[in-house]
Amino acid sequence: MVRALLGREGVDPDMPGILDQTPLRCAAEEGHDGVVEILLGRGDVSPDKQGRLGKTPLCFAAQTGHQGMVKILLGRGEVNSEKGCFLGKTPLCYAAESGHEGVVKVLPGQDEVNPNNPYNFGETPLSWAVSRGHTTVIALLRPVAPAATTIYG
Repeated sequence: MVRALLGREGVDPDMPGILDQTPLRCAAEEGHDGVVEILLGRGDVSPDKQGRLGKTPLCFAAQTGHQGMVKILLGRGEVNSEKGCFLGKTPLCYAAESGHEGVVKVLPGQDEVNPNNPYNFGETPLSWAVSRGHTTVIALLRPVAPAATTIYG
C-alpha cells in the first residue's frame, strides 16, 4: 500500500501533516521497519528531519523502544545520533527516561553519543534513568559515568 501511495503523482513523502508528523516519523515511532526501509530508499525523504518540537525520527524510535528501528536509522550516514530536540534532549535521554534497555545498549555504542552529556536543563541520560527508577538502564549507563556526576530528579 505504501509503495502504491508513493507512486501517485504529487505525493510528497517528506511533507509534514497538521501535527508536524512526517510519514518517516510516524513509521519510526510505531516501529514499522518495512515502511521505514521503503521511505529511506527514496532520495526525497530526510531521515534526520526535525519536527515542530525538534524531535527527529530517531528520538521517536528511541522513546518508544524500537531497537531495530534505531539500528535502521543509525545505519544512515546522515542521521545524527546526538541530535536532540529543541530542549537538547537526545535520543539516549529519551530511551533512558523510558527504560528501553535495548535502545540504550545500541546508542552508547555510537562514537558520537556521550551518555554523560547533559541537555539544556542539566539532566543526563543517567539522571533520567535514576529519576524513573530504571535499574537495568542505570547499570548500563553507570560504567561510563564519571564519579562526580550530579543526579537530578
